[in-house]
Amino acid sequence: MSQDADVLVLGGGVIGLACAHYLLAEGRSVRVLEAGRVGAATSWGNCGTLTPSHAAPLAAPGMVGQALRWMLSPSAPLYVKPRWDPALMRWLAKVAGRCNRRDWRESGLAKGALLKYSRALIEDLVYGQDLDCGFEAGGLHYVFRTERALEKQRRDLPLLEELGIPARVLDGAALAADEPALRPGLAGSVFFPGDAQLRPDRYTAELARVVRADGGVIEEGVRVTGLERGRNGIEAVHTSEGRRTGGRVVMALGAWSTEFAQMLRLQIPIQPGKGYSITYDRPAAPPRRPLVLKERSVCVTTWGDGYRLGSTMEFSGYDDSLNRARLDALERGAGEYLLEPVGPAKREEWCGWRPMTWDDLPLLGRAPGFNNLFLATGHGMMGMGMSAGTGRLLADLVTGRAPAIDPAPYAPARFAG
Repeated sequence: MSQDADVLVLGGGVIGLACAHYLLAEGRSVRVLEAGRVGAATSWGNCGTLTPSHAAPLAAPGMVGQALRWMLSPSAPLYVKPRWDPALMRWLAKVAGRCNRRDWRESGLAKGALLKYSRALIEDLVYGQDLDCGFEAGGLHYVFRTERALEKQRRDLPLLEELGIPARVLDGAALAADEPALRPGLAGSVFFPGDAQLRPDRYTAELARVVRADGGVIEEGVRVTGLERGRNGIEAVHTSEGRRTGGRVVMALGAWSTEFAQMLRLQIPIQPGKGYSITYDRPAAPPRRPLVLKERSVCVTTWGDGYRLGSTMEFSGYDDSLNRARLDALERGAGEYLLEPVGPAKREEWCGWRPMTWDDLPLLGRAPGFNNLFLATGHGMMGMGMSAGTGRLLADLVTGRAPAIDPAPYAPARFAG
């Protein structure tokens, strides 16, 4: 029986598009099914940083107490909207259970390996495919107002050193010399020379261009409504535009993966972590490099034609309303560090859902109990930075090639049972 493609990719965000690209490079025919426009959901409004420096997982020793204090304030970096949600409570309990040194290091090594691998592949992809996406490899600063916070950050550096991720601690004077956009009197920074940045909207648009140029089919405005299971796995995908078939199916649906996992009785412990960003016209004197304003958990990115503040983590289900307190907190936090914290004109206020797993690692590989279903989801806040590594790793697993990095830490089977 004829099929629509060798591989159906469900989801046209940055992960789905990267998977499609590498599968096409292996000679497979690919059809991407996207409910809206490619790259217009979670991939759209993030800060576009490529950060092996972010290898340390969120579930760190001492995080439980900090999280409990933050959760009392709607404007804090982490906020859980008060409501009855047993699934979220179970998920948070799992996160709390991993706030120990052993689990933190185990997840950090796996997370860092994928981030580092992907960072190199993205640069190869940008130059090899001539992607017009504002890629710049100038490094990134973690900026600190207090010596105490800077000293606490030093505890993560041995993990990064173990991964071969370079870092350099700067005092206040050295930071001021490197980044004149910052207010005077800051304690210092940790500088990561291997980090980079790009424009996320342009990157996904360029990936889509390359996929189409290589013969891939991208169907936009096609909503997946169901998965038809048979003796050999997923035999068809039901959509708003009819039935689609493929020899393999890759689920790259981000925070929406759990809906389909429930249909298939798969264990995919993802919670939607809502992030926010504000995009402006470029200030007169913007930062030279991406910044993470650590005490306030605000990310700052400057492009040739724009400027963005982003971050925060809100667990409020799939509530798509903009929380004014959290948007205001981005601007207020930036004002504590930057001479010009906002641009002259505001272009967009945005929120989107990150697919958060409780061990802070994605699900990459064959779904337990299925011969032809592969998962590429659960990337949390790192989807942009893990995109090319995920695409290459999934293509290797689908086609039977030996991956360049160990896929075992990301195997979906770790959540089975």
